Amino acid sequence: MKILILGASYGSLLSTKLLMAGHDVTLVCRTTSAQLINSEGTEVRIKLRDEDAHRSIHSADLPGSLDATTPEQAQPQDYDLIGLAMQEPQYSSPAVAGLMKRIAAAKKPCLSIMNMPPLAFLKRIPALADADLSSCYDDAQIWENFEPGLISLCSPDPQAFRPPEESSNVLHVGLPTNFKASTFGSDEHNAILKTLAEDIDNVRIEGKDVPVKLRVFDSLFVPMAKWSMLMTGNYRCVRGDDIQPIHDAVHGDIDIAEQMYRWVDDLAQKLGAAASDQVPFEKYAAAAKQLLKPSSVARAIDGGITKVERVDRMIQIIGRHLDMFNPTVDAIVSTVDQRLAENDKAQSISAQSA
Repeated sequence: MKILILGASYGSLLSTKLLMAGHDVTLVCRTTSAQLINSEGTEVRIKLRDEDAHRSIHSADLPGSLDATTPEQAQPQDYDLIGLAMQEPQYSSPAVAGLMKRIAAAKKPCLSIMNMPPLAFLKRIPALADADLSSCYDDAQIWENFEPGLISLCSPDPQAFRPPEESSNVLHVGLPTNFKASTFGSDEHNAILKTLAEDIDNVRIEGKDVPVKLRVFDSLFVPMAKWSMLMTGNYRCVRGDDIQPIHDAVHGDIDIAEQMYRWVDDLAQKLGAAASDQVPFEKYAAAAKQLLKPSSVARAIDGGITKVERVDRMIQIIGRHLDMFNPTVDAIVSTVDQRLAENDKAQSISAQSA
């Protein structure tokens, strides 16, 4: 099959898994990154089970073929599946917004690998049918032309990052957990998803199983288990004047962390999730002991960025829609608002003095 993935950073993890399974992938990215990938390919570093060192997996050595292109040049109608692996604010840039219009018009199934669920996906949830969530998005109009049944949400659980000292075509996998995807609205598109999942599951290196699978669930709510983790760890890494590791956000006050986690679990269940769709807090807290760096959203804010994915605000608004209120959520949203406003002001001052 042919898969088009928007976002060459985190997207290169899923692309590597697909290439290993013999499928062809095109990554959509900036011109410089596209030129680098077309020249040198990608490198993903991952640990196999019971091995101490990371292995480097190079796209050029894999059975599937990889290329890269820019948003302006991408032709979504030529692909079987579209992967959405950019940060939500990136879809608002003119070139990407234009590509998103072409994707919606092509009516291709889209697998969203974002922490921020596409607005069109949330329309599949009856409890949110009359909820106004547009203020959570950088540009909610991006999603207006997408058919809800053509969007599947996939929880980006694996932790991976670009080493700052490396080229942009290198990705280091820190926590090799699985992608968890909900189904599409049609059996035809679900068959595509399940075939890819099976093919990825069958991949071996020297007879050894390779971590980071694609798991497909009939429930729309399994990917939302990530919401509890984001609010308990990732967004609580952001503080008024600095940031902290996920480990510290969770284990600095384990009681507050557990209260936050269970409140978001309750919210998901009020939307329609089953308890079995959720990840137990104890399992997440154990995993968080390994997460010794601040979250990507915290690092971005601390680095001066003015726009980030606002899962925190989305959960606050969904909570209010369901008559659920939480002071810790309100404090998180307020802190993120404050830090982004400070970054925006600093950027404006810098532009004026330039």
